[in-house]
Amino acid sequence: MDDDRLTGACRPIRSEERIVRQGSDRNGRTKAVASLFLLCPFLVSCSGIQSALDPAGREAADVATLFFTMLLGGAIIWAGVVGLLFYAARKRRVHSEKNAGRLILWGGAVFPSVVLLALLSYAAWLMPNVRPWFQGADGGMRRIEVTGEQFWWRVRYLDAGGAVAFETANEVRVPVGERVVFSLKSPDVIHSFWIPVLGGKMDMIPGRENRLTLQAEKPGTYRGVCAEFCGTSHALMAFTVHAMQPQDYEAWLLARRASSGVQDAEGLALFLKHGCAACHTVAGTEAQGKIGPDLTAFGERGSAGAGTLANEVEHVARFLRDPGRIKPGAKMPHFTMLPEAETDRIAAYLTGLK
Repeated sequence: MDDDRLTGACRPIRSEERIVRQGSDRNGRTKAVASLFLLCPFLVSCSGIQSALDPAGREAADVATLFFTMLLGGAIIWAGVVGLLFYAARKRRVHSEKNAGRLILWGGAVFPSVVLLALLSYAAWLMPNVRPWFQGADGGMRRIEVTGEQFWWRVRYLDAGGAVAFETANEVRVPVGERVVFSLKSPDVIHSFWIPVLGGKMDMIPGRENRLTLQAEKPGTYRGVCAEFCGTSHALMAFTVHAMQPQDYEAWLLARRASSGVQDAEGLALFLKHGCAACHTVAGTEAQGKIGPDLTAFGERGSAGAGTLANEVEHVARFLRDPGRIKPGAKMPHFTMLPEAETDRIAAYLTGLK
């Protein structure tokens, strides 16, 4: 009997302990979820070659400043409204209906409106810096013409008179500390030119030329993308941006004008034999095709296929054999009928062009 009484007396205690333990587990899970939620902003990467929050140019710095200012303004409004709710909850029995109406008016309407108006005024003041105007046709600045194709980028460097000095593809080089005017075009569909670390995006519209000015402040290698859906391989349409010191940039311009693809006679012969010259240009050779990307100095590019593959012989050979498998919708024909050894030789020729 004593044992039964003891057992019966213990049962409620065990139930209570179970309830307490369950409540403790719930509290622990709630705290863990809350901690993860609060840590989310810190887990998001804000740096890198394609981050608008890690600016390397004046326009991008203004965009990042505007973003953080808007974030701060939103936090102030949120804190004010939440504080108002807590205050109203604690004082609900004390305040009259008239006082409650005033509290809602000033704390819930006037205060957020004033903060939003201040943010709007700041944004309006900052906008001219984000999209700076230039004087005259080009203001004496360097000009680069970029055409969005499906699915790659045609890049032409223009001289002081507006004539094409030379052409390249899927790579842009700019001097640090100098403003550059980008003339943006498209022959087929709408694309959007965007270098997040240097500035905002701008659409490339068929039949129209848009202009965007950007200035790099830090040397480095960055990534640009198409920010407007343009077809099947839209996500496989990137380009590399090299911000160089002015003296290095000038040296590159001179070297690029002198580039030639005649050093490897055997590779060039195969390139011409299989009809590559019908679509592609290699300076200093018979290859003068204008349909596809200019392949002069192809070997100095960091990637092949507009940022899709590393610029290495085996990857280039894969792309030559069947471009559509790597970039669906690409207009380049496949060359699966060629002997593998010849495809590899052409790939070695292209990667060797400097």
